[in-house]
Amino acid sequence: MNFLKSLILNTMLLLCFGTAAIAQQQSSSTSFIIPDRRDVSLYQVNTRAFSAAGDLKSVTARLDSIKALGINVIYLMPLYPVGRENSVNSPYCIRDYTAIAEEFGNIEDLKTLVNTAHQKQMGVLMDWVANHTAFDHAWTKNKSWYKQDSTGKIISPPGTGWNDVAQLNFDNKDMRVAMIASMKFWLNNANIDGFRCDYSDGPPYDFWKEAVGSLRAAAGKRKLLMLSEGTRTDHFKAGFDYNFGFRFFENLKNIYEHGKSVRSIDSLNAADLKDALPGQQYVRYTSNHDVNSSDGTSLELFGGKDGELAAFVVVSCMQSIPMLYNGQEVGTPKRISFPFTTTKIDWNINPEHTSAYKKIINFRNSNEIIRRGQLKSFSDKDVCVFTKQLDGKTVLVIANLRNKALSYSLQPVLAKHWKDAFSGKKQTLATSVSLAPYQYMILTSL
Repeated sequence: MNFLKSLILNTMLLLCFGTAAIAQQQSSSTSFIIPDRRDVSLYQVNTRAFSAAGDLKSVTARLDSIKALGINVIYLMPLYPVGRENSVNSPYCIRDYTAIAEEFGNIEDLKTLVNTAHQKQMGVLMDWVANHTAFDHAWTKNKSWYKQDSTGKIISPPGTGWNDVAQLNFDNKDMRVAMIASMKFWLNNANIDGFRCDYSDGPPYDFWKEAVGSLRAAAGKRKLLMLSEGTRTDHFKAGFDYNFGFRFFENLKNIYEHGKSVRSIDSLNAADLKDALPGQQYVRYTSNHDVNSSDGTSLELFGGKDGELAAFVVVSCMQSIPMLYNGQEVGTPKRISFPFTTTKIDWNINPEHTSAYKKIINFRNSNEIIRRGQLKSFSDKDVCVFTKQLDGKTVLVIANLRNKALSYSLQPVLAKHWKDAFSGKKQTLATSVSLAPYQYMILTSL
């Protein structure tokens, strides 16, 4: 009981002084201001694999290179101390929510990273695991904060196979208070810009509504970006800015691997955003730390460099917030396999691939039609074709998602004069377009 009383007291102090602490933090450091959540280009940092040192200082050192890609928000995979009990060395097995693991550095290194990013007009999100903790987290001393079996033993999340972590009990109000206070700790002490919330389908809707609302209130005039790594549509209702594009990724993979019709993307777009409020988006990708480790690199899954870029054009220009996983931009050929400690990214390979990514992302950043425009699809079973229209102006995107030369028959409305988005050269489209394997075109109206 002494532990519980102390923990609750500390939690209440954090809650009471949270807003004042944020104000004090803002007065002594810069803040990232993004005018609209639709304007984000996201980059996932796996700190363990990011450099030979595997630390936060190495991420800070590469911020200019990340910014040059057109990225304005990075999210850091979990930086917290990893549990030792039942451990498989997963960064998602958290032993302490309010500390930095020694392998990554310390909280001063995180502050430096965040402040440096803000000076470059970049935001920083932290990865948050609300559903479960390590079995040797201090909270396990209070068993009522966890789900238990019939014998009173704390259990792992049912049906997941995640035997290294302990399932939290969201019926316990004290646990919820402590969880939200721990999230506020990072707003107060590191000036971060929000969270990517891991396995957000685990905790219930009412917890997320409470947590997101409380965090936004504590942040005051600062805008937070909240990303739900989940599939439930009620995450939008709970206040998240973004939901995760699991379904889009799997569908895109099936288009490449199994010849599924490209037209299947259209129904996904409609279903994904059916319950979204204006401005809420899905984050879509061709790789992340999970699928890279389990399924393969984006080069493996999407037909090499040319195929990967064609897929990313669809991801970045169609109807989403695009996300790159660190190392994609240099065409990292090896999987970064769990627990992400053996492979280190070589940043000196494939500069032409990096250049191609820069062109795609920076075009998206510079073109309001792509970010705000009305989508209309003209796809056939093999070629992804769509327009985005805004204020009488149009962008046309054509991407051959097959590893073979194809001829795409144009609808009359598309047969006109255009300008190449990258070269600026005028281009006239007639009745059909001949496309090389995985060729893509981005054209703007004259």
